[in-house]
Amino acid sequence: MERRSFLKSFGAVAACAVALPHVASAAEEKKSGGPNEMNFETAVAAITGGKALTPSAKVKMEAPEIAENGAVVPVKVTVDSPMSGKDYVKAIHVLASKNGNVRCANIYLTPSNGEAFFGTRIKLGGTQDVVAIAEMSDGTFLTAKQNVKVTIGGCG
Repeated sequence: MERRSFLKSFGAVAACAVALPHVASAAEEKKSGGPNEMNFETAVAAITGGKALTPSAKVKMEAPEIAENGAVVPVKVTVDSPMSGKDYVKAIHVLASKNGNVRCANIYLTPSNGEAFFGTRIKLGGTQDVVAIAEMSDGTFLTAKQNVKVTIGGCG
C-alpha cells in the first residue's frame, strides 16, 4: 500500500468517526421535539384544568382566512366584558391547533385594563385552526376559533 492511499483512507475513516455521532444526535433531537411541544388537547387541559370550553359570541377573533406567509399571521382577539371588579376577563390564550408548540400567546388581564383586547402576530406551520380561549373571573372558559389556510408554512 502506498503512503498516499493510506493517508486518504485514514482521513476518510477519521472524518466519518467524527461526523456520524453528530448526525445521529441531531436526528434524535429532531424526533423528540422540544420541551414546549404538546398536542392541542394537552394544552387546553393545562389552561382549563379540565373544565369545558364554551363557544361564545362574546369572544371575537380576527385572523385572515388565507395567510400568504405562515411566519407572520396577524391575530386580534376582543372579549365583550364590562371589566368590572366582579366580572372581567382574567386571561386570553391564543393556540394554533397543529403547531408543534400549540400555545402561541398567553395574556393576563385585570379589571384595570378597562378592555379585554389583544393583537399579535403568530407563526403557523400549515393550514389549521387558530383558537382563542378567554378565562373569565367566574372560572368559565369561553372560546372562538377560525381556520386559517397557509400557503407558505412559517414553522419549518
